[in-house]
Amino acid sequence: MKIKGTLIGFTAILMWSLLALMTAASGTMPPFQLSAITFAIGSLPGIVLLALRPERLKLLRQPGKVWLTGIGGLFGYHFLYFTALRNAPAVEAGLIAYLWPLFIVVGSALLPGERLRWYHLAGALSGLAGTVAIVSRAGISFEGTYLVGYGAAFLCAFTWSGYSLLTRRFDAVSTDVVTGFCLATSLLSLFCHLALETTVWPAHGSEWLAIVGLGLLPVGAAFYAWDYGVKSGDIQILGAASYAAPLLSTLILVLFGFAEPSFRIALACLLITGGAVLAARDMLFGRRKSEPAPAE
Repeated sequence: MKIKGTLIGFTAILMWSLLALMTAASGTMPPFQLSAITFAIGSLPGIVLLALRPERLKLLRQPGKVWLTGIGGLFGYHFLYFTALRNAPAVEAGLIAYLWPLFIVVGSALLPGERLRWYHLAGALSGLAGTVAIVSRAGISFEGTYLVGYGAAFLCAFTWSGYSLLTRRFDAVSTDVVTGFCLATSLLSLFCHLALETTVWPAHGSEWLAIVGLGLLPVGAAFYAWDYGVKSGDIQILGAASYAAPLLSTLILVLFGFAEPSFRIALACLLITGGAVLAARDMLFGRRKSEPAPAE
């Protein structure tokens, strides 16, 4: 079950690697408007399932802390991420925001039945180093004038890692609730759009296609897969493996002609892949006899 959950969780990382390409192809729609539309699309598969199997509606009756965690995680992350990008350079803000896999690995030590080992931490740090190699092609320079943006990016990383770790504690809660999380996030994003942005509609059918793709995969199915993965899989491996998303995203952009291949990308590939293999040592090669398995 743990291997299955880990593999399903990893499909979320694969889908998130399409985020940059699909966003670039979606035109100039403002971020909160894009978030409102894509999260609405992302909720549709869950709504269809609930319509076909109305007995599952009872699974949406969850304590307030579950809804607060889910909505706070999905909407809070995106709100803070957009705030960070508006108040700091994208490279530095993105790098700080992508501390969340490392926070997940370290924070997993606080979860029942989990034990943080040196290779989990080393794998996450190797992934972080690979991410630095990807985003730092023009250099990294942290300046005091962007403290608001840096702070929002740090809170962004803390929010998503906190959501992921808390979701693990709600392992008895059905993944069906993600449908409600997506709908709430769509509504809150719509309010932010109406208050802060000017509406811009896609100019071409290809842009609509990219938006639908965003809603169905990186902003839709990925959140259902991640919910199942962090509840049923190895959260430490998923945390370290999450650094594969920016690498795969860059490779996809290279494949479609939006970026150029370089030694920096090859180095990132080595660091991130090696870090993920190191973090997944137990699952790939088995636990040493001298190392007791953690209690379930």
